[in-house]
Amino acid sequence: MASPVPTGVPRQQGPPPNYNPNFQQTPDGGLANNMQNLQINRPPGGPPGSSGPRQPPPFAPGQRMPYPPTGPPPGSAPVGPPSSFPGAAPIGRPGPPPSGVPQGAPPGGAPRQPPPMAQNMPQGRPTGPPFQQQSPFGVRPYASGPATTGPPAPSASGQTAFSNGPPMIARGPVPGAPPSSFPGAPPPPSSFPNAQPQPSSFPNAQPPPSSFPNARPPPSSFPSAQPPPSGPPPVAQPGSPFSQTPRAFPGSPPMGAPMDHTGGPPPPFSAGNPGMPPPFAAPNQGMPPPYSAQTQGMPPPFSGQGMSTQFSSPYGPPQMRPQFMQGGALPGAMPLGQYGAQMLPPNQAMQVGSSHVGAVPGSSKIDPNQIPRPIPASTVTLFQTRQNGQASVPPPATTDFIVKDIGNCSPRYMRCTINQIPCTGDLLSTSSMHLALMVQPLALPHPSEEPIQVVDFGESGPVRCSRCKGYINPFFKFIDQGRRFICNLCGFSDETPRDYHCNLGPDGRRRDADERPELCRGTVEFVATKEYMVRDPMPAVFFFLVDVSMNAIQTGATAAACSAISQAIADLPEGPRTMVGIATFDSTIHFYNLKRVLQQPLMLIVPDVQDVYTPLQTDVIVQLSECREHLEQLLENIPNMFQSNRVAESAFGAATKAAFLAMKNTGGKLLTVLVLPSVGFGALSAREADGRSNSSSGEKETHKLLQPADKTLKTMAIEFAEYQVCVDIFVTTQTYVDIASISVVPRTTGGQVYYYHPFSAVSDAAKLYNDLRWNVTRPQGFEAVMRVRCSQGLQVQEYTGSFCKRIPTDVDLPAIDCDKTIMVTFKHDDKFLEGSECGFQCALLYTTIYGQRRIRVTTLSLPCTAVLSNLFRSADLDTQFACFLKQAANEIPINPLIQIREQMTNLGVSVLHSYRKFCATVSSPGQLILPEALKLLPLYLLALVKSIGLRSDGRLDERSYWVNRVASLPIPMAVPLVYPRMMSIHDLLSKEGDGSSIDTIPLSSEHISDDGVYLLENGEDGLFFVGKTVDPDILQKLFAVTSVDELPTQFVLEQHDNELSKKLNTMVNEIRRQRCSYLRLRLCKKGDPSGMLFFSYMVEDKSPGILSYVEFLVHVHRQIQTKMS
Repeated sequence: MASPVPTGVPRQQGPPPNYNPNFQQTPDGGLANNMQNLQINRPPGGPPGSSGPRQPPPFAPGQRMPYPPTGPPPGSAPVGPPSSFPGAAPIGRPGPPPSGVPQGAPPGGAPRQPPPMAQNMPQGRPTGPPFQQQSPFGVRPYASGPATTGPPAPSASGQTAFSNGPPMIARGPVPGAPPSSFPGAPPPPSSFPNAQPQPSSFPNAQPPPSSFPNARPPPSSFPSAQPPPSGPPPVAQPGSPFSQTPRAFPGSPPMGAPMDHTGGPPPPFSAGNPGMPPPFAAPNQGMPPPYSAQTQGMPPPFSGQGMSTQFSSPYGPPQMRPQFMQGGALPGAMPLGQYGAQMLPPNQAMQVGSSHVGAVPGSSKIDPNQIPRPIPASTVTLFQTRQNGQASVPPPATTDFIVKDIGNCSPRYMRCTINQIPCTGDLLSTSSMHLALMVQPLALPHPSEEPIQVVDFGESGPVRCSRCKGYINPFFKFIDQGRRFICNLCGFSDETPRDYHCNLGPDGRRRDADERPELCRGTVEFVATKEYMVRDPMPAVFFFLVDVSMNAIQTGATAAACSAISQAIADLPEGPRTMVGIATFDSTIHFYNLKRVLQQPLMLIVPDVQDVYTPLQTDVIVQLSECREHLEQLLENIPNMFQSNRVAESAFGAATKAAFLAMKNTGGKLLTVLVLPSVGFGALSAREADGRSNSSSGEKETHKLLQPADKTLKTMAIEFAEYQVCVDIFVTTQTYVDIASISVVPRTTGGQVYYYHPFSAVSDAAKLYNDLRWNVTRPQGFEAVMRVRCSQGLQVQEYTGSFCKRIPTDVDLPAIDCDKTIMVTFKHDDKFLEGSECGFQCALLYTTIYGQRRIRVTTLSLPCTAVLSNLFRSADLDTQFACFLKQAANEIPINPLIQIREQMTNLGVSVLHSYRKFCATVSSPGQLILPEALKLLPLYLLALVKSIGLRSDGRLDERSYWVNRVASLPIPMAVPLVYPRMMSIHDLLSKEGDGSSIDTIPLSSEHISDDGVYLLENGEDGLFFVGKTVDPDILQKLFAVTSVDELPTQFVLEQHDNELSKKLNTMVNEIRRQRCSYLRLRLCKKGDPSGMLFFSYMVEDKSPGILSYVEFLVHVHRQIQTKMS
């Protein structure tokens, strides 16, 4: 008999022979099958092999997308109207569903085939670009080198590189500690700086032989790239590790394309192919690796021999010689700490302080290369969400990984700040850490991951707990021969519906568990029944609102907006459910009748901006298929129609209200391009004097200018959300526009603010087009409602993000897309048992772009612990820092900046103090001990304190935009936002590869020379810094000029006919692909304001009023010492 397996835990062996996740796969399987979120943009009945929208490629303005998507096939019927919340219980459970829908196997029957994957494209449309044509962005970055699940092998020099990048949790128990209940983590680095190199755990590790049997290697990036923004970056072409049939992926050649000489496609991510590196690349050659083992003849880097630092900190010189240390593994017994926590030992130490107050012995400084910094992972990680019946520790969010869903959801969809849940609230309070989930329900998957399965239970609807309304998931425990089940969230024992009954196997699990996605996958989509609907599903409505005031015309914003809209609508899905409308505004509002029966569009003017109305209820918004010609003609004529306009006023609020009245019956997305709203309903006044920031540290009331001017727009936004209207605002301006006030509308309706300041029609038109196109074509849903449930013992405390909230338990989202993240914080209301598991479940009820009503259910189950040291060992740095970031953004409009900077520092100090007090070994008071998983927390907190949001010298609009962006920022973008990547450009020719491999350098002016060219990027902006003495030959090759003085102020990166320029363009396109964003490029020169902007990102340097990185570490250590005493 098979050994018993805990009920609810998926089997460890592979799926049965009859399991085919690519059910109903067509021979020319399309890329959408490997982008499971794209099924929400796929119509019912469309072929699984058809493609869907992708990330914005760097197309030039005016260049058409090579393969625009289209709408559903004729006759596709809507599923039904939406509901008020996903927690709505079905009215009753009818008998078995009617024939024609996928059913489960009856008791004792044949195994059930998996349901078909979600569809997102109609028939008769191209599945991808023509063969040998460049493809748009992929969904996630790739790293070069073989895929692996183990640690990297030792370097050729024999040194053991310490993992001082994103935190890696120790695998297995700490020596001397009780066995850990949290397996699956990699081993820690060496315990001491003078430790001998340890052999790799996998010295001869090879890539898993069967994970990617049919994968194709990614092609070299941009072999024939054109001058940006015309050349879209490539997409790698791996196969799904869960698929047994070949499929085409984004950017892959058609099925049947030539294979290699072995008779099959070469393995994915091969070392010979240039890969896509993670956000933080390895140091340059010749630079000592951070925390590397010492070489022969050299003292340990942190031994303190001959190392002391002069401090010019406002906090004064240190009282003693603090040693910086990281917690790790130390052989031997360890004393017990409070709450039964095993003391964790030190890992690394360095002397940085002076021996007494007022004097600093010695003159040498600490090498900045020897302090913790993020470094990239060199391989793609294959991550299984559960191993040996327990949750696995997810890889860092900033690295590249492929997820195999084995019961727990992918960390892309839901990630917890701590991967072990504290049993009591007191234990959580002692750790000083946040307990929160980052939920990104429609996140883009890796193209090699298994698509999300869609399950249709027919008229009966999905099986749910009758007490807490939780949805069926792999952790429901079936008992009494399958006749009853126990909910993993509330513990209630419920009766299994008769049509869903199945006998249990010898291991206690249902015999059909591996054939049912809802019982073996952490993320699944259910087809919603009528019980979840209160009206017919809304159509996909896109209404464009364009500013045609004098300022907008003169700056070129109107022409750029019309060109971007004209190209973006070509990518909208065709069909009867896609509807569009357009209006323009200055001091009045102009609607346009786009009916096909008219020979040309008819303008309808609304002059009253105080009491607005819609002139027509029907003909303002029409089907795209009926008005495409009229719309394109109108967009071409609008710039000429208003070319001589001398009306400077802009009635943004009134125009937005009038457009809402036109959309009120349907809902949809309202995309607005504007300058400063100055007249009519919701008019704003310029609260910031032109050319003055009003945000110096001496002004204590500055934060009040970051609050909305009045409640008018907030009241209007709540009404918009009630009628399912989402507003996105594209701010193309040269001056202040009071983003603090206008951002209330998109933030309340689930939208987004795009900020182009100062707008340039020359350099910003391409970004405006790409941002607009991605906004309307990315995977998204409408009229959504989200609820997060958790096990008894926890309760939801608060939701944070861009949404409207009417009741405490639910989040209303007029629209939600793949880039939106919602933070959910929790608090204890009871105790957990040691060794039990705590479950989290997110249910998102939404309407797809084709009118299908779906419920996406994402489930995560984590172990509970009563040992404090386990919390620090399982902490997730990226998620923890994202919590700090969002908390700071929420405080900025409320409290003075200096108070928020202090608060963020104190929160980080409290976490490190708790570890030092309760988990670290007894050590010298001069040692700063950092937990291995959070060793980069001081660096990221310092970067946060120096960020645009918390700096005292920023403009109000820039800070307001930063706050609005952080509200729904995904985890992988949190660290780059405040700690960007910097790369040297002038020496690209000396580096191997085509430029797609990105090597970063520390953010310190010590690494910048006057004869160099550097690129700094944070996912939104790319800053080129050009030194004063750069070789004219390099300037000629990169920018087609011979001196720095000839560099243009309005910069457009072009590709010239030389190797250096080609490598630079390849690098920029690769960054755009990784970030899923079209970087806004600027030129910075030393000595002018642009140069000051560049150096403001040098996080590790000392800045006015803020410490350097080394000084900040000393300050953190002193704060911990004060708490200890």
